[in-house]
Amino acid sequence: MNAKTLTLAGLLLCTSALFAQEKNGYQFTTVASQKVTPVKNQASTGTCWCFATTSFMESELLRMGKGEYDLSEMFIVRQKYMNQLEDNYFRAGKGNINQGSLSHTWVNAFKQVGIVPEEAYHGINYDSDRHNHRELVQYMMSIANTAVSLKHRSPEYDKLIENVFDTYLGKLPEKFTYKGKEYTPKSFAASLGLNMDDYVELTSFTHKPYYQMFSPEVPDNWEHERMYNLPLDEMMAVMDYALTNGHTVCWDGDVSEKGFSFKNGVAINPEVKKVEDFSGTDRARFEKMDEKGRLEEVYKFEQPYPEINVTPQVRQEGYAAFVTTDDHLMHLTGIAKDQNGTKYYITKNSWGTERNAFGGYLNMSESYVRAKTIYIMVHKNAIPADIKKKLGI
Repeated sequence: MNAKTLTLAGLLLCTSALFAQEKNGYQFTTVASQKVTPVKNQASTGTCWCFATTSFMESELLRMGKGEYDLSEMFIVRQKYMNQLEDNYFRAGKGNINQGSLSHTWVNAFKQVGIVPEEAYHGINYDSDRHNHRELVQYMMSIANTAVSLKHRSPEYDKLIENVFDTYLGKLPEKFTYKGKEYTPKSFAASLGLNMDDYVELTSFTHKPYYQMFSPEVPDNWEHERMYNLPLDEMMAVMDYALTNGHTVCWDGDVSEKGFSFKNGVAINPEVKKVEDFSGTDRARFEKMDEKGRLEEVYKFEQPYPEINVTPQVRQEGYAAFVTTDDHLMHLTGIAKDQNGTKYYITKNSWGTERNAFGGYLNMSESYVRAKTIYIMVHKNAIPADIKKKLGI
């Protein structure tokens, strides 16, 4: 997709989003928008971590003037499964060999084995036009559990694992031709000019010291990677700085809340007011409802509602109560505001383009993002200089 196509796609997206959102009461104006590649579909897999990070890296290539690439998610996913199997074995079967993971997994796999374009490894070697890892993971777990119970990984174990991945994902390409040039996965990765040491993960929780690194206690952080811990306002400042200065943001957070509605194209964190806080017709209408009724009214997504003021303490309470969890990774590509001036983050999802009327995008409110972010990944240059100095980057 060239720059002209990207611009047209962006205009079409904005137009469709405005039309649909006006219909249900939301009127968005784009404040900042960065270059992106088309929306993809993770389908029946738990590989959002890879789709979001791949999308982020594809935007990095656009930002760097390298052109548009369609990189293979499943090439990275396969190496991630291999790494998990290794980790699980040496943890005597107590490791995490589920489908989820975090952005650093992409970075680690890229460093190990490189990357290939989608056309060289699409990762569907079964009768389907969409990804589905349900059966693959079941067989992988069975082989993994057998090795743990035997306390031994034989050459046959290695063959079985390779055969499972070859059967479902296809054989790995040792060499391939891309745009008339022959590559290996390592040489293709080198040709992209992406330096994995340029990317950092940032989080914000009060139970650990600020401006130091720690390993967030979430199940998908099976590699126990450490992240920089920032005060909440500074983590948000990084997002804003990045998205208004040519960068995008890889985002991990909680999407299990009632306020998250992919269908309606928004994620909100509404404050449910007391009846006496309303006036006029709103008060008369809300007087007829109990709190459950007011919640249902709010979650009709018919208009913007006042949202919760999320402090570091409010955010921490959600994390400590296991209400805020690492459900899903997505790609923040810009900033928008609604008719009330409330800030939203334009978010590219990996659930295809057909599940909502906004081309697979949604807008997450600032309050929602403050409360429900687990961590973000950005390029080091996307961090304001004063914050970089505090982190020693």
